[in-house]
Amino acid sequence: MKINIAGLMLCTFLVGCGGEAPFGQDATDPDSGSDGGDGGIVSDRVVPPGTVSPKPNDSIFRKEPKDGDSGDGFAEGIRYIAENDTFYVDNLPFDGSDDTPYVRGVAVGSLGDYAVYEAVDQYPDTQTAAPINQFTHRAIYGVSRTGNTEFAIVRTGAYVQYGFGGFVYQRNGSVQMPTSGQGLYNGKGAGLRDYNSTGLLEYTTSSVQIVIDFDDFNAETGRYEGAVDGFVFDRRVFDLSGNEITGDIAERIGEANNADLGGRLPTIRFFITQDSLDANGELTGEVFSTFGSLAGQAVNYEEGKYYGVLAGDNGEELVGVIVAETGIDPASPDGVRDTTGFTIYREARE
Repeated sequence: MKINIAGLMLCTFLVGCGGEAPFGQDATDPDSGSDGGDGGIVSDRVVPPGTVSPKPNDSIFRKEPKDGDSGDGFAEGIRYIAENDTFYVDNLPFDGSDDTPYVRGVAVGSLGDYAVYEAVDQYPDTQTAAPINQFTHRAIYGVSRTGNTEFAIVRTGAYVQYGFGGFVYQRNGSVQMPTSGQGLYNGKGAGLRDYNSTGLLEYTTSSVQIVIDFDDFNAETGRYEGAVDGFVFDRRVFDLSGNEITGDIAERIGEANNADLGGRLPTIRFFITQDSLDANGELTGEVFSTFGSLAGQAVNYEEGKYYGVLAGDNGEELVGVIVAETGIDPASPDGVRDTTGFTIYREARE
């Protein structure tokens, strides 16, 4: 695989770290159900690689499938150290050494309840100590209020294409799956938005609402069935300095597609299908978004997938990742991708 580099330059300063430790759990804790590593076998339901043959009583770890053409899924060994509020990632080139931590973001240290980390700007030549500029890498890390669920996303804006990165999510412990009724899950999402032909990287925030029907579809022989619906809305985009640019993005997309988006990005919606929920509490399916043109026509904006896993004595919390990509943004006709993580809860929306 060849992935072109957007740029590599020498500079003369280093970035400091800051911020308070937001989480009290190390993602590599031996009781967490994940060693922060990699590997695994894709299940029959085409969930991401990770825990093999899981059960409701098991911890479950999933990671983005590795793709040698795009660079997806290369991030490995992801772990968070609460003691000094640092974040580690392995297998990504030019983000320091394997022992160099990502530190709390300087311009943007958090996105709501989720923490932001960034790789060092420079790493010294190991023989001459000459400073070598490192690529732009950002990480989003989230953990639920109970510590039962976690996610992390790592992307970079250093390549012309999407570049090397990845996401992981996990359940630390078991789930008691509801056997009837419906559940409403609400909360916030945060993520990273990268470009496939211009080497840009941006932050995103959103509201996430997911509804599960535990009664239907009717189960087929040897298989549990449940229906999943969801929405990602109130979407906002920020540059790496923390400036909101949602309106600018909506305006350029509208102008290129004869539409008025009203300064907002379209709502991401879930397709409702069979086989979206299993007895282990794992969710997976497809997403899409659209908007209307001034001529009254529906314009397809994004498509992608959602992944998640339920946790708790009553399936009361849900962690996951949504990946949605568009090919009609004039800033990057080859694709703009939003990777959003969330930890949400079975409670009324505030």
